[in-house]
Amino acid sequence: MKTVSFTTLGCKVNQYDSQAMLEQFERHGYTAAKSNAAADVYVVNTCTVTGTGDKKSMQIIRRCRRRNPQAELIVTGCLAQRMGEKLRDTGARLILGNQYRAQVVELLEKAVAEGTQIVAVENVEGVPYEPLSIHSHEGHTRAVMKIQEGCDNHCTYCIIPSVRGTIRSRPLDAIREEAEALAKAGFQELVLTGIHLTSYGRDLEGRPSLADAVKAACAEGITRIRLGSLEPRVANETFVEALKDMPELCPQFHLALQSGSDSVLRRMKRGYNTTQFMAAVERIRTAWPTAAFTTDVIVGFPGETEEEFEETLAFSKAVGFARMHVFPFSPRETTPAAEMPDQIPEHVKADRVHRLIALGDELAKNYYEGFLGKTVPVLVEEKHKDGGMVGYTPEYIHVRLPEGTSGTVSHVRLTALTEEGMAGENV
Repeated sequence: MKTVSFTTLGCKVNQYDSQAMLEQFERHGYTAAKSNAAADVYVVNTCTVTGTGDKKSMQIIRRCRRRNPQAELIVTGCLAQRMGEKLRDTGARLILGNQYRAQVVELLEKAVAEGTQIVAVENVEGVPYEPLSIHSHEGHTRAVMKIQEGCDNHCTYCIIPSVRGTIRSRPLDAIREEAEALAKAGFQELVLTGIHLTSYGRDLEGRPSLADAVKAACAEGITRIRLGSLEPRVANETFVEALKDMPELCPQFHLALQSGSDSVLRRMKRGYNTTQFMAAVERIRTAWPTAAFTTDVIVGFPGETEEEFEETLAFSKAVGFARMHVFPFSPRETTPAAEMPDQIPEHVKADRVHRLIALGDELAKNYYEGFLGKTVPVLVEEKHKDGGMVGYTPEYIHVRLPEGTSGTVSHVRLTALTEEGMAGENV
Protein backbone atom coordinates (compact mmCIF):
# COMPACT_ATOMS: atom_id res chain seq x y z
CA MET A 1 0.00 0.00 0.00
CA LYS A 2 1.40 3.40 -0.98
CA THR A 3 2.09 6.04 1.66
CA VAL A 4 1.79 9.82 1.53
CA SER A 5 3.39 12.45 3.75
CA PHE A 6 2.14 16.03 4.11
CA THR A 7 4.08 19.06 5.29
CA THR A 8 1.97 22.18 5.76
CA LEU A 9 3.27 25.70 6.18
CA GLY A 10 1.38 28.90 6.95
CA CYS A 11 -2.18 29.46 8.01
CA LYS A 12 -5.09 27.36 9.27
CA VAL A 13 -6.62 27.51 5.79
CA ASN A 14 -3.61 25.57 4.54
CA GLN A 15 -4.09 23.07 7.37
CA TYR A 16 -7.64 22.52 6.21
CA ASP A 17 -6.63 22.18 2.56
CA SER A 18 -3.97 19.61 3.50
CA GLN A 19 -6.42 17.55 5.51
CA ALA A 20 -8.91 17.61 2.62
CA MET A 21 -6.21 16.44 0.18
CA LEU A 22 -5.04 13.74 2.60
CA GLU A 23 -8.57 12.36 2.68
CA GLN A 24 -8.54 12.31 -1.13
CA PHE A 25 -5.42 10.13 -1.01
CA GLU A 26 -6.95 7.85 1.61
CA ARG A 27 -10.03 7.35 -0.54
CA HIS A 28 -7.70 6.19 -3.32
CA GLY A 29 -6.04 3.59 -1.11
CA TYR A 30 -3.05 5.52 0.22
CA THR A 31 -2.15 5.65 3.90
CA ALA A 32 -0.55 8.50 5.82
CA ALA A 33 3.14 7.85 6.47
CA LYS A 34 4.17 7.67 10.08
CA SER A 35 6.20 10.55 11.47
CA ASN A 36 9.81 10.56 10.21
CA ALA A 37 9.17 7.52 7.98
CA ALA A 38 9.95 7.60 4.27
CA ALA A 39 6.93 7.95 1.99
CA ASP A 40 6.02 7.15 -1.59
CA VAL A 41 4.50 10.60 -2.12
CA TYR A 42 5.46 13.89 -0.47
CA VAL A 43 3.08 16.83 -0.52
CA VAL A 44 4.40 20.25 0.51
CA ASN A 45 1.61 22.78 1.04
CA THR A 46 3.51 26.03 0.79
CA CYS A 47 3.20 29.59 2.09
CA THR A 48 4.31 32.79 0.37
CA VAL A 49 2.93 35.49 2.65
CA THR A 50 6.49 36.45 3.68
CA GLY A 51 10.01 35.88 2.42
CA THR A 52 10.49 33.51 5.35
CA GLY A 53 7.53 31.47 4.10
CA ASP A 54 9.14 31.21 0.67
CA LYS A 55 12.47 30.15 2.17
CA LYS A 56 10.99 27.52 4.48
CA SER A 57 8.86 26.12 1.69
CA MET A 58 11.87 25.65 -0.58
CA GLN A 59 13.93 24.12 2.24
CA ILE A 60 11.24 21.52 2.92
CA ILE A 61 10.87 20.74 -0.79
CA ARG A 62 14.61 20.02 -1.00
CA ARG A 63 14.51 17.99 2.23
CA CYS A 64 11.74 15.76 0.85
CA ARG A 65 13.75 15.22 -2.30
CA ARG A 66 16.77 14.10 -0.24
CA ARG A 67 14.76 11.78 2.02
CA ASN A 68 13.51 9.64 -0.83
CA PRO A 69 14.73 10.63 -4.30
CA GLN A 70 12.48 7.97 -5.86
CA ALA A 71 9.31 9.39 -4.28
CA GLU A 72 6.80 11.50 -6.14
CA LEU A 73 6.70 15.14 -5.04
CA ILE A 74 3.73 17.51 -5.09
CA VAL A 75 4.21 21.21 -4.47
CA THR A 76 0.94 23.01 -3.77
CA GLY A 77 -0.38 26.10 -2.00
CA CYS A 78 0.39 29.78 -2.34
CA LEU A 79 4.03 29.57 -3.45
CA ALA A 80 2.98 27.12 -6.15
CA GLN A 81 0.20 29.49 -7.21
CA ARG A 82 2.64 32.42 -7.39
CA MET A 83 5.59 30.70 -9.09
CA GLY A 84 3.92 27.96 -11.16
CA GLU A 85 6.23 26.97 -14.03
CA LYS A 86 9.28 28.31 -12.18
CA LEU A 87 9.02 25.39 -9.75
CA ARG A 88 9.64 22.74 -12.42
CA ASP A 89 13.29 22.71 -11.40
CA THR A 90 12.32 21.23 -8.02
CA GLY A 91 11.55 17.99 -9.82
CA ALA A 92 7.98 17.99 -8.55
CA ARG A 93 5.74 15.63 -10.46
CA LEU A 94 2.76 17.92 -9.80
CA ILE A 95 2.74 21.66 -9.16
CA LEU A 96 -0.75 22.45 -7.92
CA GLY A 97 -2.06 25.95 -7.30
CA ASN A 98 -5.04 26.96 -5.20
CA GLN A 99 -7.66 25.21 -7.34
CA TYR A 100 -8.13 21.57 -8.39
CA ARG A 101 -7.09 20.26 -4.97
CA ALA A 102 -10.03 17.87 -5.02
CA GLN A 103 -8.38 16.28 -8.10
CA VAL A 104 -4.92 16.01 -6.54
CA VAL A 105 -4.68 12.21 -6.78
CA GLU A 106 -6.03 12.01 -10.33
CA LEU A 107 -3.61 14.71 -11.49
CA LEU A 108 -0.65 13.00 -9.80
CA GLU A 109 -1.46 9.59 -11.25
CA LYS A 110 -2.00 11.11 -14.72
CA ALA A 111 1.44 12.75 -14.56
CA VAL A 112 3.06 9.49 -13.42
CA ALA A 113 1.32 7.46 -16.14
CA GLU A 114 2.42 9.93 -18.82
CA GLY A 115 5.94 10.29 -17.42
CA THR A 116 5.69 14.06 -17.29
CA GLN A 117 5.25 17.01 -14.97
CA ILE A 118 1.91 18.73 -14.64
CA VAL A 119 1.64 22.38 -13.66
CA ALA A 120 -1.99 22.83 -12.59
CA VAL A 121 -1.87 26.55 -11.89
CA GLU A 122 -4.49 28.90 -13.29
CA ASN A 123 -5.65 32.41 -12.51
CA VAL A 124 -7.86 32.26 -9.40
CA GLU A 125 -9.52 35.62 -10.06
CA GLY A 126 -13.26 35.11 -10.14
CA VAL A 127 -13.23 31.32 -9.77
CA PRO A 128 -16.01 29.67 -7.73
CA TYR A 129 -15.58 28.34 -4.21
CA GLU A 130 -13.83 24.97 -4.37
CA PRO A 131 -16.02 22.45 -2.52
CA LEU A 132 -13.41 20.69 -0.41
CA SER A 133 -14.59 18.84 2.66
CA ILE A 134 -13.13 16.84 5.54
CA HIS A 135 -14.64 14.25 7.82
CA SER A 136 -11.89 13.31 10.24
CA HIS A 137 -8.91 14.62 12.18
CA GLU A 138 -7.82 11.34 13.73
CA GLY A 139 -6.52 11.63 17.27
CA HIS A 140 -7.73 15.16 17.93
CA THR A 141 -10.69 16.84 19.56
CA ARG A 142 -10.58 20.07 17.55
CA ALA A 143 -11.19 20.40 13.82
CA VAL A 144 -10.53 23.28 11.45
CA MET A 145 -13.39 24.12 9.08
CA LYS A 146 -12.75 26.38 6.11
CA ILE A 147 -15.80 28.47 5.26
CA GLN A 148 -14.33 31.25 3.13
CA GLU A 149 -11.66 31.74 0.48
CA GLY A 150 -9.98 34.76 -1.12
CA CYS A 151 -9.68 38.45 -0.26
CA ASP A 152 -10.68 41.71 -1.97
CA ASN A 153 -8.85 44.12 0.34
CA HIS A 154 -5.52 44.60 -1.46
CA CYS A 155 -3.59 45.95 1.52
CA THR A 156 -0.43 47.56 0.19
CA TYR A 157 1.92 44.93 1.65
CA CYS A 158 -0.08 41.78 0.90
CA ILE A 159 0.30 39.32 -1.93
CA ILE A 160 -2.57 37.07 -0.82
CA PRO A 161 -5.32 38.42 -3.18
CA SER A 162 -3.16 37.50 -6.17
CA VAL A 163 -2.59 33.92 -5.00
CA ARG A 164 -5.97 33.23 -3.36
CA GLY A 165 -8.29 35.22 -5.60
CA THR A 166 -11.45 37.15 -4.85
CA ILE A 167 -13.77 36.35 -1.95
CA ARG A 168 -15.78 33.13 -2.16
CA SER A 169 -17.95 31.85 0.67
CA ARG A 170 -19.10 28.37 1.55
CA PRO A 171 -22.90 27.99 1.56
CA LEU A 172 -24.61 27.58 4.93
CA ASP A 173 -25.96 24.14 4.03
CA ALA A 174 -22.44 22.88 3.30
CA ILE A 175 -21.19 24.28 6.62
CA ARG A 176 -24.03 22.57 8.45
CA GLU A 177 -23.39 19.25 6.68
CA GLU A 178 -19.69 19.17 7.47
CA ALA A 179 -20.24 20.25 11.08
CA GLU A 180 -22.67 17.36 11.54
CA ALA A 181 -20.16 14.91 10.03
CA LEU A 182 -17.38 16.13 12.32
CA ALA A 183 -19.66 15.98 15.36
CA LYS A 184 -20.50 12.36 14.52
CA ALA A 185 -16.77 11.66 14.26
CA GLY A 186 -16.41 12.81 17.87
CA PHE A 187 -15.10 16.33 17.53
CA GLN A 188 -16.28 18.85 20.07
CA GLU A 189 -14.59 22.03 18.88
CA LEU A 190 -14.64 23.62 15.43
CA VAL A 191 -12.36 26.45 14.35
CA LEU A 192 -14.02 28.43 11.56
CA THR A 193 -11.39 29.86 9.27
CA GLY A 194 -10.93 31.61 5.94
CA ILE A 195 -8.52 33.85 4.10
CA HIS A 196 -10.67 36.89 4.96
CA LEU A 197 -13.29 35.58 7.36
CA THR A 198 -14.71 39.06 7.96
CA SER A 199 -16.08 39.11 4.40
CA TYR A 200 -18.00 35.84 4.75
CA GLY A 201 -21.30 35.81 2.87
CA ARG A 202 -20.92 38.96 0.78
CA ASP A 203 -20.87 36.92 -2.42
CA LEU A 204 -23.76 34.59 -1.55
CA GLU A 205 -27.43 35.03 -2.35
CA GLY A 206 -29.18 36.67 0.59
CA ARG A 207 -25.79 37.83 1.96
CA PRO A 208 -25.68 35.63 5.07
CA SER A 209 -23.44 36.97 7.82
CA LEU A 210 -20.56 35.42 9.71
CA ALA A 211 -22.94 35.07 12.66
CA ASP A 212 -25.21 32.97 10.41
CA ALA A 213 -22.22 30.75 9.59
CA VAL A 214 -21.45 30.29 13.29
CA LYS A 215 -25.05 29.21 13.94
CA ALA A 216 -24.91 26.78 11.01
CA ALA A 217 -21.80 25.16 12.51
CA CYS A 218 -23.50 24.50 15.86
CA ALA A 219 -24.35 20.87 15.16
CA GLU A 220 -25.46 18.58 17.96
CA GLY A 221 -22.32 17.41 19.77
CA ILE A 222 -20.28 20.50 18.91
CA THR A 223 -19.68 22.24 22.23
CA ARG A 224 -17.21 24.91 21.08
CA ILE A 225 -16.95 27.20 18.07
CA ARG A 226 -13.78 29.22 17.70
CA LEU A 227 -13.31 31.96 15.12
CA GLY A 228 -10.23 32.51 13.00
CA SER A 229 -8.68 35.87 12.17
CA LEU A 230 -11.07 38.83 12.03
CA GLU A 231 -10.94 42.53 11.33
CA PRO A 232 -12.44 44.97 13.87
CA ARG A 233 -15.23 46.09 11.54
CA VAL A 234 -16.94 42.69 11.87
CA ALA A 235 -17.49 43.25 15.60
CA ASN A 236 -20.40 45.63 15.24
CA GLU A 237 -23.40 45.70 17.56
CA THR A 238 -25.40 43.34 15.35
CA PHE A 239 -22.61 40.73 15.37
CA VAL A 240 -22.09 40.91 19.12
CA GLU A 241 -25.82 40.78 19.86
CA ALA A 242 -26.25 37.76 17.60
CA LEU A 243 -23.51 35.75 19.29
CA LYS A 244 -23.27 36.89 22.92
CA ASP A 245 -25.87 34.41 24.17
CA MET A 246 -24.47 31.51 22.16
CA PRO A 247 -22.78 29.17 24.68
CA GLU A 248 -20.76 27.42 21.98
CA LEU A 249 -18.82 30.54 20.96
CA CYS A 250 -15.37 30.68 22.55
CA PRO A 251 -14.48 34.12 23.96
CA GLN A 252 -11.19 34.30 22.08
CA PHE A 253 -11.01 36.84 19.27
CA HIS A 254 -8.09 37.17 16.89
CA LEU A 255 -8.35 40.77 15.71
CA ALA A 256 -5.58 41.47 13.23
CA LEU A 257 -4.10 44.84 14.22
CA GLN A 258 -0.96 44.99 11.98
CA SER A 259 -0.02 48.41 13.43
CA GLY A 260 -1.04 50.57 16.37
CA SER A 261 -0.21 53.74 14.46
CA ASP A 262 -2.96 55.40 12.44
CA SER A 263 -0.51 56.84 9.93
CA VAL A 264 1.01 53.39 9.29
CA LEU A 265 -2.47 51.85 9.00
CA ARG A 266 -3.29 54.41 6.31
CA ARG A 267 -0.14 53.52 4.36
CA MET A 268 -1.09 49.86 4.71
CA LYS A 269 -4.65 50.63 3.48
CA ARG A 270 -6.12 48.57 6.30
CA GLY A 271 -9.50 50.34 6.23
CA TYR A 272 -9.74 51.07 9.96
CA ASN A 273 -7.98 53.15 12.60
CA THR A 274 -7.05 52.54 16.23
CA THR A 275 -10.20 54.27 17.51
CA GLN A 276 -12.36 51.84 15.55
CA PHE A 277 -10.22 48.91 16.67
CA MET A 278 -10.56 49.87 20.34
CA ALA A 279 -14.32 50.34 19.95
CA ALA A 280 -14.55 46.74 18.68
CA VAL A 281 -12.49 45.52 21.64
CA GLU A 282 -14.71 47.35 24.13
CA ARG A 283 -17.88 46.09 22.44
CA ILE A 284 -16.64 42.51 22.71
CA ARG A 285 -15.41 42.91 26.28
CA THR A 286 -18.82 44.19 27.34
CA ALA A 287 -20.36 40.93 26.13
CA TRP A 288 -17.48 38.63 27.18
CA PRO A 289 -15.61 40.26 30.11
CA THR A 290 -12.80 37.66 30.19
CA ALA A 291 -12.35 37.55 26.41
CA ALA A 292 -8.85 36.90 25.12
CA PHE A 293 -7.68 39.15 22.31
CA THR A 294 -4.90 37.84 20.09
CA THR A 295 -3.41 39.66 17.14
CA ASP A 296 -0.81 39.96 14.37
CA VAL A 297 1.51 42.96 14.12
CA ILE A 298 3.93 43.92 11.35
CA VAL A 299 6.88 46.05 12.43
CA GLY A 300 9.24 47.99 10.21
CA PHE A 301 6.67 48.89 7.56
CA PRO A 302 8.19 51.35 5.05
CA GLY A 303 8.53 54.78 6.59
CA GLU A 304 7.75 53.58 10.12
CA THR A 305 9.36 56.10 12.46
CA GLU A 306 10.38 55.43 16.03
CA GLU A 307 7.41 57.55 17.11
CA GLU A 308 5.02 55.43 15.04
CA PHE A 309 6.50 52.26 16.51
CA GLU A 310 6.07 53.69 20.02
CA GLU A 311 2.41 54.27 19.14
CA THR A 312 2.12 50.55 18.39
CA LEU A 313 3.70 49.68 21.73
CA ALA A 314 1.35 52.01 23.60
CA PHE A 315 -1.75 50.85 21.77
CA SER A 316 -0.93 47.18 22.28
CA LYS A 317 -0.55 47.82 25.99
CA ALA A 318 -3.87 49.69 26.07
CA VAL A 319 -5.69 46.75 24.44
CA GLY A 320 -4.01 44.20 26.71
CA PHE A 321 -3.55 41.41 24.19
CA ALA A 322 -3.39 37.86 25.49
CA ARG A 323 -1.07 36.82 22.66
CA MET A 324 0.76 38.65 19.91
CA HIS A 325 2.27 37.30 16.71
CA VAL A 326 4.98 39.73 15.61
CA PHE A 327 6.52 39.81 12.13
CA PRO A 328 9.11 42.05 10.50
CA PHE A 329 7.87 43.65 7.29
CA SER A 330 8.77 41.47 4.31
CA PRO A 331 8.54 43.15 0.88
CA ARG A 332 6.57 41.09 -1.63
CA GLU A 333 7.07 41.54 -5.36
CA THR A 334 4.24 43.35 -7.18
CA THR A 335 2.86 44.94 -3.98
CA PRO A 336 2.88 48.76 -3.56
CA ALA A 337 4.72 48.54 -0.23
CA ALA A 338 7.72 46.88 -1.89
CA GLU A 339 8.24 50.06 -3.93
CA MET A 340 7.62 52.56 -1.13
CA PRO A 341 10.46 54.87 -0.09
CA ASP A 342 12.13 54.75 3.33
CA GLN A 343 12.46 50.98 3.61
CA ILE A 344 13.52 50.16 7.16
CA PRO A 345 16.96 48.57 7.71
CA GLU A 346 16.91 44.95 8.84
CA HIS A 347 18.68 45.67 12.13
CA VAL A 348 16.04 48.26 13.04
CA LYS A 349 13.26 45.80 12.24
CA ALA A 350 14.96 43.12 14.33
CA ASP A 351 15.24 45.48 17.31
CA ARG A 352 11.58 46.46 17.07
CA VAL A 353 10.47 42.84 16.74
CA HIS A 354 12.42 42.01 19.90
CA ARG A 355 10.87 44.90 21.83
CA LEU A 356 7.32 44.12 20.75
CA ILE A 357 7.69 40.40 21.49
CA ALA A 358 8.93 41.33 24.98
CA LEU A 359 5.83 43.48 25.49
CA GLY A 360 3.64 40.66 24.17
CA ASP A 361 5.15 38.26 26.72
CA GLU A 362 4.45 40.76 29.48
CA LEU A 363 0.85 41.25 28.36
CA ALA A 364 0.28 37.48 28.13
CA LYS A 365 1.60 37.07 31.68
CA ASN A 366 -0.76 39.81 32.88
CA TYR A 367 -3.71 38.13 31.17
CA TYR A 368 -2.94 34.68 32.57
CA GLU A 369 -2.43 36.02 36.08
CA GLY A 370 -6.05 37.16 36.03
CA PHE A 371 -7.07 33.48 35.92
CA LEU A 372 -5.01 32.28 38.88
CA GLY A 373 -7.23 30.56 41.42
CA LYS A 374 -10.18 30.37 39.01
CA THR A 375 -11.88 27.10 38.08
CA VAL A 376 -12.36 26.81 34.32
CA PRO A 377 -13.54 24.19 31.80
CA VAL A 378 -10.68 22.59 29.89
CA LEU A 379 -11.25 20.50 26.78
CA VAL A 380 -8.64 17.76 27.23
CA GLU A 381 -6.72 16.99 24.05
CA GLU A 382 -3.67 14.81 24.56
CA LYS A 383 -0.89 13.61 26.85
CA HIS A 384 1.81 16.04 27.89
CA LYS A 385 5.34 14.99 27.01
CA ASP A 386 6.34 15.24 30.70
CA GLY A 387 3.26 13.49 32.10
CA GLY A 388 -0.32 14.44 32.73
CA MET A 389 -2.62 15.84 30.08
CA VAL A 390 -3.03 19.10 28.20
CA GLY A 391 -6.03 20.98 26.93
CA TYR A 392 -7.44 24.43 26.32
CA THR A 393 -9.89 26.75 28.00
CA PRO A 394 -12.53 28.56 25.93
CA GLU A 395 -10.11 31.55 25.94
CA TYR A 396 -7.48 29.28 24.34
CA ILE A 397 -5.25 29.15 27.39
CA HIS A 398 -3.00 26.11 27.18
CA VAL A 399 -3.45 24.15 30.44
CA ARG A 400 -1.48 21.24 31.83
CA LEU A 401 -3.47 19.11 34.27
CA PRO A 402 -2.64 15.94 36.24
CA GLU A 403 -5.24 13.72 34.62
CA GLY A 404 -8.10 13.60 32.17
CA THR A 405 -9.51 11.78 29.17
CA SER A 406 -8.97 13.09 25.66
CA GLY A 407 -12.17 14.51 24.23
CA THR A 408 -13.78 15.28 27.57
CA VAL A 409 -14.13 18.53 29.49
CA SER A 410 -12.45 18.71 32.90
CA HIS A 411 -13.01 21.42 35.46
CA VAL A 412 -9.61 22.67 36.50
CA ARG A 413 -8.47 25.16 39.11
CA LEU A 414 -5.60 27.16 37.62
CA THR A 415 -2.68 27.33 40.02
CA ALA A 416 0.44 28.50 38.18
CA LEU A 417 1.86 30.02 35.03
CA THR A 418 4.06 27.88 32.78
CA GLU A 419 6.13 28.51 29.66
CA GLU A 420 3.30 27.06 27.59
CA GLY A 421 0.42 28.74 29.43
CA MET A 422 -0.91 27.59 32.79
CA ALA A 423 -1.06 24.57 35.05
CA GLY A 424 -3.93 23.44 37.22
CA GLU A 425 -5.47 20.73 39.32
CA ASN A 426 -8.60 18.72 38.66
CA VAL A 427 -11.57 19.62 40.87
